[in-house]
Amino acid sequence: MRVSKLFTKTLKNAPADEVAKNAQLLIRGGYIHKEMAGVYTYLPLGKRVLEKVMQIVREEMNTVGGNEISLTALQHKDVWEASGRWSDEVLDVWFKTKLANGTELGLAPTHEEPLTKLMKNYISSYKDLPVYPYQFQIKFRNELRSKSGLMRGREFWMKDLYSFSRDQAQHDEFYEKISEAYDHVYERLGIGDITYKTFASGGSFSKYSHEFQTLSEVGEDIIYVHEGKKIAINEEVYNDEVLADLGLSKDELVEKKAVEVGNIFTLSTKFSDALDLNYTDESGASQRVFMGSYGIGPSRVMGLLAEHFADDKGLVWLVNIAPYTVYLVSIGEKGSAEADKLYEELTGMGIEVLYDDRDERPGAKFADAELLGIPYRVTVSDRLVESGEFELVQRVDGAQETLTHEALVDRLKQL
Repeated sequence: MRVSKLFTKTLKNAPADEVAKNAQLLIRGGYIHKEMAGVYTYLPLGKRVLEKVMQIVREEMNTVGGNEISLTALQHKDVWEASGRWSDEVLDVWFKTKLANGTELGLAPTHEEPLTKLMKNYISSYKDLPVYPYQFQIKFRNELRSKSGLMRGREFWMKDLYSFSRDQAQHDEFYEKISEAYDHVYERLGIGDITYKTFASGGSFSKYSHEFQTLSEVGEDIIYVHEGKKIAINEEVYNDEVLADLGLSKDELVEKKAVEVGNIFTLSTKFSDALDLNYTDESGASQRVFMGSYGIGPSRVMGLLAEHFADDKGLVWLVNIAPYTVYLVSIGEKGSAEADKLYEELTGMGIEVLYDDRDERPGAKFADAELLGIPYRVTVSDRLVESGEFELVQRVDGAQETLTHEALVDRLKQL
């Protein structure tokens, strides 16, 4: 992509009312546009990052047998009344409206009920189980504290997978598999070493659920970390009983601030009871389907990554989630001609290049490269062309090399 073809532009300043670093940097870099508190438009660069985060999650969900679908955001109240969660007293984040004919509708904050109802059409026998549908969809929640940029939104992207199993034993087996899949997601996103499987309340469903919490100074949660065992306990269940269950003592744990980047929890038969989702076992007896729910917010994760991978110059993306791998800068007439050829060559090789072909001073191009956080910057100038060389700079540490054309292409292919 040529920068001259992008309609977005970098900014020197973020909106005055935006206090979160992730939103400030992403807005200044032209990745997102703020529509209102907790609501953001994803511009071309931001959409590419979001899609790469989602693709990592998608690949890991497919590995454990997930089937991707897409449910409707618009919801009729009937299915939610069956579970009791249409009431604002029970679920207080609804966006609702009433049509002229009196029909009440809402925008789904989650999807347990509609998916359970849907699965009544596809689950009737033990032979139909287990099954693991999942989706990526925009959720709508009327959050009162929408001040953390992408990390707490009123409109946000969520990956929600739901397991439908024969019984607790089959459910538990999958629960462990998807827990490992979540670990793989965070490792691939570069935050595996600071993300902890965290024991949290299981509510009315089970003794515990599990959150995946990433250590961060901007976190809203307090967790108690056992660094050796790579587990943690959420403050809400930090008590002697839980410590005894886990075989831990308080002097082994360290208090940390963290951001929740995922959760997995048992639903048992709460929703299959409410919506009468059954299957017939081998003996012909009718049994309730046993359920679980597993969420990761790709947009929240993107916000956290922007907070974590940044410095005083701007964003510092990892290669696998950066919108482009290479930021190509042309300087001078000869440099521009050579950069044009290099752009076509690298693009033809499948290397993702953002080519700054603007008639702009070098300092402005370099500043934008640093703000945008593209992992590698390649500079082609009149001086370098005369010597048959190219400058390669790594964004993460500023390491600089001067390479021949052949050496540059070989290096970029390895990336």
